[in-house]
Amino acid sequence: MTHPASVTHPAAPPHVLSATAFDELLCGAGGPDTVAGLRASERSWRLLAIRAVLDTAPPLDLAGPLPPPAEAWQLLVRAGAADPAAAERVLAYPATGAWAAHTLRRLRGSARDDAPVWVHTGHLQALAASAAILAGLEFRADVPVRRGWVVLPCLGALRLDGGGHEPDTTEAYDDGAAWSTAEVRAEGGGRVTVAGRPVPGPGWHPLTRLTAEGCTLVLDDLDPYRTLRTPAVPEPLPAADDWRQLFAGAWEVLRETGAEEARAIARGLSVVVPRPRAERYRPHSASSGDAFGAALASVPDDAEQFASTLVHEFQHSKLSALMHLFTLHEDTGEQRYYAPWRDDPRPLGGLLQGVYAFHGVTRFWRRRQHPLGHFEFALWRTQTAHALHSVAAAPQLTELGRRLVAELTATLRPWLTEPVGARALAAAELAAADHRATWRAYHLRPDPDAVGEYAEALARSVPPPPGLSTPRLVPGRPVRGLDTRAVLLRRLLADPEDVHRFGAAPGAVVEGARPEDVALVTGRTGEALDAFRSRIVRGEGDPETWTGLALAARAHGDPGGEALLAAPELAMALYALGERDPLELGRALARQFTP
Repeated sequence: MTHPASVTHPAAPPHVLSATAFDELLCGAGGPDTVAGLRASERSWRLLAIRAVLDTAPPLDLAGPLPPPAEAWQLLVRAGAADPAAAERVLAYPATGAWAAHTLRRLRGSARDDAPVWVHTGHLQALAASAAILAGLEFRADVPVRRGWVVLPCLGALRLDGGGHEPDTTEAYDDGAAWSTAEVRAEGGGRVTVAGRPVPGPGWHPLTRLTAEGCTLVLDDLDPYRTLRTPAVPEPLPAADDWRQLFAGAWEVLRETGAEEARAIARGLSVVVPRPRAERYRPHSASSGDAFGAALASVPDDAEQFASTLVHEFQHSKLSALMHLFTLHEDTGEQRYYAPWRDDPRPLGGLLQGVYAFHGVTRFWRRRQHPLGHFEFALWRTQTAHALHSVAAAPQLTELGRRLVAELTATLRPWLTEPVGARALAAAELAAADHRATWRAYHLRPDPDAVGEYAEALARSVPPPPGLSTPRLVPGRPVRGLDTRAVLLRRLLADPEDVHRFGAAPGAVVEGARPEDVALVTGRTGEALDAFRSRIVRGEGDPETWTGLALAARAHGDPGGEALLAAPELAMALYALGERDPLELGRALARQFTP
């Protein structure tokens, strides 16, 4: 291993995926050998990012209290010479990629945070120190101290005050004391000290490992770059027993759901970043193309949800790695699309990431044979197919991007007709229609002139004139998650008796839920219809209420339901002009749209 900034390899062969691996990835799959190829390409990507940091790092007089990053690299080279696996372990660690990407953005002025630049460039000293410790070298190096914490990536973190008080905010430090340095020293016999204190020892927090037969993941609550975006101080978990149990169960689910896919995940996923528990059936998770092999996840509800989250985020990692090798689109990011799993409009690249992730999620739930599994499968096959159809003709797609969409579509198509339980299917259809219509109501605005012509046509009971402008995208701000009724449905499918918990204040059980939502999802459509209609008439007709009215009307056999679902943004605009009763408006639109 040599200094990445000092040599070039003009004859170095490019990374090549086998035809089998390439086809697997385009279909949304990818076995262990394919993932190994992606890992190898990501290693090169990582080294290029580190080289860019070294090339862009400020000169010595601006580098702060630490030596220039090139000296840290030399220590890393020494570690690699003594024990190549030790250096590779540090370089391949997902947070190392997040560090290199964030530091490069700071150096180039495209990212901001509250730490001095030298703290970020100096993190390479900590990476080198970790590699040297793992390789058994004797050395000394100065590393950054962040708000009282010294982090040795892949190993753990030391709280320098050493006592029971371990503040997790910046309040204990003024700006001058928040950032400093400490010496790491390794001597013969494996003795390691940080700021003169033995490691391990008081105040030391080692990383936790989650183990199961055939797979081990690091539970990283310490690395400053673990959150994949904004650097953060360590937040050691008081205990990890829950995570261990959940992972053991999740791994069993993955193995019984798809042994080959499980082996692929074990080959490529290496880190889970724990986040606080979220609301039931609303887990939070994330990944980053800068940190191949890492998944950020809130505490799962159960092992099956954890397994689904790991599938979801590893799909993102695979596609990000593929996009580091090939160009799938040439999008400026200006155009936005409907993503059936998001509340906000997404650029083409984000939609492709979502399609790829939920294609994998659909594959996962397809093999889970219980009512909630049937619901998830039916919902995500519908939503993924909708997104694939909407993106297929995007002119920004490259030839390879179009092939990806075509292969994913072909794989998904036969799943669309597979039988699922009637109750789960009906719930999935309601959830899909709910999300789509509510999204339209929030984010689309019809042209005022077109609304006027529609209103005139309604008054005359004639079809609207042809060629009226299409609605324009005006991103809105949902007052609650667009998945609120889907969460209610999940709870009822998982436990039908859960309905008794909702009472008169369902919002206390599911954030954002209203009594009329419960009435809708439990089949009391007449009651729901009256409640949604009354809310609109008294001036509380937000998009969720209009969509609820449409869903209740459709379920109750009212012909206006489908028309309101098809164009809720138009119905809301017409109603704002003083057009008739909301239900009668829906029926009039239905008559107008019917040939």
